[in-house]
Amino acid sequence: MSHEVNRMIGDKIKAIRAERKLSLDELSRITHVSKAMLGQIERGTSSPTVSTLWKIATGLGVAFSSFVEEEQPKFSKVNISDIEPLLEDDGRYLVHTLFPTEPKRNFEVYSVSLKPGCEYTSPAHIHGVEEYLFLHSGEMTVLVAEAEHLLKAGDAFRFSADYEHTYVNRSEETCELFLIVHYT
Repeated sequence: MSHEVNRMIGDKIKAIRAERKLSLDELSRITHVSKAMLGQIERGTSSPTVSTLWKIATGLGVAFSSFVEEEQPKFSKVNISDIEPLLEDDGRYLVHTLFPTEPKRNFEVYSVSLKPGCEYTSPAHIHGVEEYLFLHSGEMTVLVAEAEHLLKAGDAFRFSADYEHTYVNRSEETCELFLIVHYT
């Protein structure tokens, strides 16, 4: 095996071990491969035999091929026209969920439209939640903790959502923005 392949195998084993919070001793115990050999494999300084890789794969409960597969970029593509919006304020507040929260990801991404005359009030979220707004067209006012903030196209705004907050569009055109809700 080439040095590059050894490094890839070592990196993958080390990543799995770290994800599962296993020490080299624990990994040795479940795979029946010596701690010294595992250390060499993880550093990419040893070329493991097929039989050794089978022991490691079996002990970890992963596919043998997972050690030599090239990482593929993870991606999600969504089109707003394919997403049914959530409506509030008699249809003047439209929310398209682009990327909902998932395990290991502590944020959500939305595309929001506020039609003229929209006034939407959100109750306070759980402690530690922040909202990030990025306006790409129109203007809106955000009321947070009795403070009023006028935002226009091109503005970005971040605030603690621990408080009731209101989005208002007092203009004659629709306001379009991206909203990220971050859970700490």
